[in-house]
Amino acid sequence: MDVLRTGINHGPAHVDLFYGTPTPGNLKAAERFGANIFGVTRQLRYSRGETALSLDMAIFINGLPIATFELKNRLTKQTVLDAVEQYQRDRDPKELLFQFGRCAIHFAVDDQEVRFCTHLKGKGSWFLPFNKGYNDGAGNPPNPAGLATDYLWKEILSKDGLTDILENYAQIVEEKDEKTSRKTLKQVFPRYHQLTVVRRLLASAKETGVGKRYLIEHSAGSGKSNSIAWLAHQLVGLEHNSKALFDSVIVVTDRRVLDKQIKDTIKQFAQVSATVGHAERSGDLRQFIKAGKKVIITTVQKFPFILNEIGDEHRQSKFAIIIDEAHSSQGGKTTAAMNRVLEASVPYNGSDEEGEETVEDKMNNPIAASCGVSGSVKEFV
Repeated sequence: MDVLRTGINHGPAHVDLFYGTPTPGNLKAAERFGANIFGVTRQLRYSRGETALSLDMAIFINGLPIATFELKNRLTKQTVLDAVEQYQRDRDPKELLFQFGRCAIHFAVDDQEVRFCTHLKGKGSWFLPFNKGYNDGAGNPPNPAGLATDYLWKEILSKDGLTDILENYAQIVEEKDEKTSRKTLKQVFPRYHQLTVVRRLLASAKETGVGKRYLIEHSAGSGKSNSIAWLAHQLVGLEHNSKALFDSVIVVTDRRVLDKQIKDTIKQFAQVSATVGHAERSGDLRQFIKAGKKVIITTVQKFPFILNEIGDEHRQSKFAIIIDEAHSSQGGKTTAAMNRVLEASVPYNGSDEEGEETVEDKMNNPIAASCGVSGSVKEFV
């Protein structure tokens, strides 16, 4: 990913190996992007020692391998599980093509399902589903126009789609074990649902501008932290009518452990980590906004102070607020808070008459007040 994004240096010389997505109206950049060579090779012989070995397919960009594929067909009694087993059993992770960081992704595909792995480890290779889901469950919906998995090459592996993933999603990140302080590298590639939700949110915001509210449903283990990170750093550069859509993106978490996790994740995904600020104290927010920090991470405990910190000085600024775990609550306290319309002359003090404020209320109250709406949380988050 680093080579594709930044090229390579050798002494005073610099070589670009890939031209990225052109900005609208930039004809020179569009011409350069069109010069990229996206290649597909069938029956790729990948081994120097075992020259007869080959895999079903590989994708290259300007000669650099990006993805490998093992393809199966249920008509021949083979499924995606056979493709997974082939990677685990027959593809030696010591081969250059299969070493860590050499390819962005390895796909196992049949006519019904897609699975992928970012790091081949022999029998320990871990494949995740890359499916659309069907009837609120696993798999893919029937496709009357063709194979159930044709979205892979129509949506994901188009030139623009693959470029988007390589520029904004695929990444090698560093993970630290808090107990042992041991650091490990992990290669990340978006799952289908992660890619879809981020792309839909970006497309909606780009088309309609600011002011809309969204609620995203997710399950445990769905990779929510990565989805938030991908969304946050792409919202920064989003434009509407040729103008920046948001001045800053504020990410609000409900737990301090997750707060640190999301902070670390966003910093690694952001192309320029200096644009990310972590508001550990309420006063940090004003400082970060004034300093031009594009992504600001804070906890729900500090969220009631956000509107006051922004103040009249930034009343004309536009902010995207991403809230982790926006649980709905219809208790008396929360309902009362939802019905309160924030007045500029009356700062919110973080309390109500009905009793002790819950963590959920700390998050819901100022949202409802700032939006000036009543109803359930699902209507305005």
